[in-house]
Amino acid sequence: MTDFNDFVTIDARLVILRALAEQPDGRLNDSLVADVLDSYGHHRSRDWIRQQLRYLADIGAVKNTDVGNGIVVAMITRLGVDHVERRTQLEGVKRPSIGA
Repeated sequence: MTDFNDFVTIDARLVILRALAEQPDGRLNDSLVADVLDSYGHHRSRDWIRQQLRYLADIGAVKNTDVGNGIVVAMITRLGVDHVERRTQLEGVKRPSIGA
């Protein structure tokens, strides 16, 4: 059984991937990711958000770039898009609903 914190984490990862997929260039900085997560009720620290971005990078769903001044820019990969579009299933990321 998954505990509530795990549920929140896998949901937040999907929110991150969806937000990145909606961007014309597939990128957001960690501050904008925080704003998106806040709008979905995921009020988390910047460190927690960066942990999720690292996890998503480790599984190949995003590529992170440290652009200096403590700012991380995440860019969705083809694998991340495939998850959002339900062509693949990534471990540790909520599966998108059909038609959503």
